[in-house]
Amino acid sequence: MKRLPFLLACLLVASCPAIQAASPGSKPNILILYADDMGYGDLGANNPASKIPTPQLDRLSAEGMRFTDGHSSSGVCTPSRYAMLTGRHHWRDFHGIAGAFDGTVFKPGQLTLPGMLRQQGYATACIGKWHLGMDWDGMRKEGTPKKSIKHEDFDWTRPFRGGALDHGFDSYFGDNVINFPPYAWIENDRLVSPPDTTLTAVPGKPKEGEWECRPGPARSDWDFYQVLPTLTSKGVEFIRSRKGKDQPFFLYFPLPSPHAPIIPTAEFDGKSKAGAFGDYVAQTDDSCGQLLAALRESGLESNTVVVFSADNGPEVYAYARDEKFDHWSAAPFRGLKRDIYEGGHHVPFVVKWPGVVKPGVVSDALISQVDLMATFASLVGFSLPKDAAEDSFDFLPWLKGEAKSSPRSMMVHNTKAKDYAVRSGDWLLVDARSGYGQVAPPKWNEKHDQGPDDGQPVELYNLKEDIAQRNNLASKFPEKVTELQVLLKKIREQGHSAPRLD
Repeated sequence: MKRLPFLLACLLVASCPAIQAASPGSKPNILILYADDMGYGDLGANNPASKIPTPQLDRLSAEGMRFTDGHSSSGVCTPSRYAMLTGRHHWRDFHGIAGAFDGTVFKPGQLTLPGMLRQQGYATACIGKWHLGMDWDGMRKEGTPKKSIKHEDFDWTRPFRGGALDHGFDSYFGDNVINFPPYAWIENDRLVSPPDTTLTAVPGKPKEGEWECRPGPARSDWDFYQVLPTLTSKGVEFIRSRKGKDQPFFLYFPLPSPHAPIIPTAEFDGKSKAGAFGDYVAQTDDSCGQLLAALRESGLESNTVVVFSADNGPEVYAYARDEKFDHWSAAPFRGLKRDIYEGGHHVPFVVKWPGVVKPGVVSDALISQVDLMATFASLVGFSLPKDAAEDSFDFLPWLKGEAKSSPRSMMVHNTKAKDYAVRSGDWLLVDARSGYGQVAPPKWNEKHDQGPDDGQPVELYNLKEDIAQRNNLASKFPEKVTELQVLLKKIREQGHSAPRLD
């Protein structure tokens, strides 16, 4: 484990009041801040050349452990969320995102992270983007077309099933997905106010990119620009409500940003030097900062584990941003959202736990978001059953500084159904012709010294020597290709990768 205290960590920690650890045996609160489409290079602590100010998340990094080799399960949204909340890689069950009117992706009775924590006495809340499916058919009026998206074809007085409350959360507030209907607030299992129109298109243009909004039921007074501020306010309100309470809480706060539509509010315009997306990242940073401030002000900081990460790499607009503003959101990696190159799933990953995790530590340990399930199970003393968290590694000893070696040395990466990559130590095999979901533009390749595809059936990289994945070594080390293909086949076929199940 590399421990590289950096100057920012020293300055920030030295300037803060001493933080006392919680009493031994007390269960800490848990807060997961989960950004949407935020690249590794968008976080200032990860990228000295970043054109985006992220002071709140940089401070969090300085006060905790910043992982430089942290990963989401997928290069797209729904699968990564599912994997993190179950400790099971998405590709064992599905690959794509939940559509606007799709049902739940969870299996009946499946143990989830909030469900586990609730069994251990936690109050569990989700505020923000759900995007894991709901029972839409149960909302439709009898006799209406099953594929209808008209607002009048739904009975909005009925409760939503298959959402957060059916998968371990005590409470939920959000809009499901910012660019999916219904464009209305959902509180617990019901709408706050029913849709009164059917949105077919959003007039005008967002500040960057496209609206990407699917048609469907909406409130006529819906304001996309107020989604992030409203969710932030609700998150702060929840944290403040926990002041003085003995029951520990788990707050899962999946942000809608900086995912498209890219819509920073006016106060953040021009905050970055990376255009509207950079400004939206700055607003995302501010949102996280407001929740972290609420922890401090409520006296909850010293007994709260905070995790910050993102569901996948940045969207394809990052290519144009790099050309126009010289800010590469996935720096120093190749690839973006949907890719199985590093940029698609190698994401920001920070853990803060006052009095337990040493501040200012930079760890090069290989870690996945699926590891949170086993780690928190260990933390709260929960014995995981054999049919749960099948791919989750326990990082608790590592976080405490008690482990001499990293718990994990291998990992499988996947986005599309037929294309996989497998990591073992420094070696990474892309077991496909390419790791791209969408090929990079020639200008980007020229700027970043990426040569043309060499036509080999697979790609092999030594990430220690070639983190940008420029030099395919498959023809030079055919025995390593075979070794990694055997490992990939084993992990896929045995139904688990968690060491407790071996």
